[in-house]
Amino acid sequence: MIAYRFIDQPQELTALAAELGPEPELAFDTEFMRERTYFPKLCLVQLATARDFACIDPLAHEDLSPLAVLLNNPASLKVVHAARQDVEALLTRCAQAPANLFDTQVAAALLGMQPQIGYGELVQRLLGHSLEKGHARTDWTARPLSREQLEYAIDDVRHLLSLRDVLLRELEKLDRHTWFDAEMARLEVAFAARTSPDEAWQRLRGLETLDPRRLAAAKALARWRELRAIQRDRPRGWILADDALHELVRALPRNRVELERVQSLPRGVIAHCADDLLAAVEATSHLETGEAVRRARKPDPIEQARLKALAATVRRIAEQLRLTPEILATRRELQQLLNGDTDVAPLKGWRREVVGEALLNQL
Repeated sequence: MIAYRFIDQPQELTALAAELGPEPELAFDTEFMRERTYFPKLCLVQLATARDFACIDPLAHEDLSPLAVLLNNPASLKVVHAARQDVEALLTRCAQAPANLFDTQVAAALLGMQPQIGYGELVQRLLGHSLEKGHARTDWTARPLSREQLEYAIDDVRHLLSLRDVLLRELEKLDRHTWFDAEMARLEVAFAARTSPDEAWQRLRGLETLDPRRLAAAKALARWRELRAIQRDRPRGWILADDALHELVRALPRNRVELERVQSLPRGVIAHCADDLLAAVEATSHLETGEAVRRARKPDPIEQARLKALAATVRRIAEQLRLTPEILATRRELQQLLNGDTDVAPLKGWRREVVGEALLNQL
């Protein structure tokens, strides 16, 4: 049985933040729900120090500013596993992202483990503890939460500080702590920037084979979908599925009749959004349109050989360092390099010295 505090009163949150403020290190995790919404709904925040555990109930607090100040304090280290979604959830209620982060998933990846290694697997591998999985699908919006649910939630923070100790020792042993610091700095910059609807198209796959007009149409439709999802607070896939977006891009419908021929487009979307979809496509009509979609063409043998050679270089260096190759460079980044784009991760920071110069020498 784990001893913890459940914080659901404003004065308790203020007191907890004041108490934990001087702590040099603090572990945190969140529970959130987003199956039916665009924005994650923050349902629980778990905190741990070397001696104490607490669960904060955001649904009981109108004002989470004491928590925000606590997590944004640059003087204390905040340990978290796979920070992106937790920070995204926190930013729905807090004005600023947590500062001075130590992401155990990122550290593990720089030590050669799988980039998306889960917290439970990492605890088992490094600390020898098995975690309870019984409440993985809990509805965290429901109240009251049982003691079993809260203990399950506390499990997600109780080992983080110990994990940090082990991971930091290994990073220093391999002289990779500067790599890790650079990755954390890059992550915090990404949190501060937040993604614009104008960049929503970057989530889409298969755009590299499109002609100029269809690429512009994909960007316009992705932007429209993102804005509508934000306005209605609904998952973007509920607004327009990726398959339907890609079919629209291939078809480039000019009117309602052609729009209705897009088989993957639900009738309800056509009924409510036909004008918006047609306007997004029409706005790209001045651009060059090539053959239906160049996706069907055979890959250029020379280009494919160059891509294969770059990938082989990445694999060779990754094997020497006992890293997963995608930590150094993804296939998409290698394709961008071949396309002349130098604003890619393999050519920045520590990766440039480790792998970037070798890739540039092959171009």
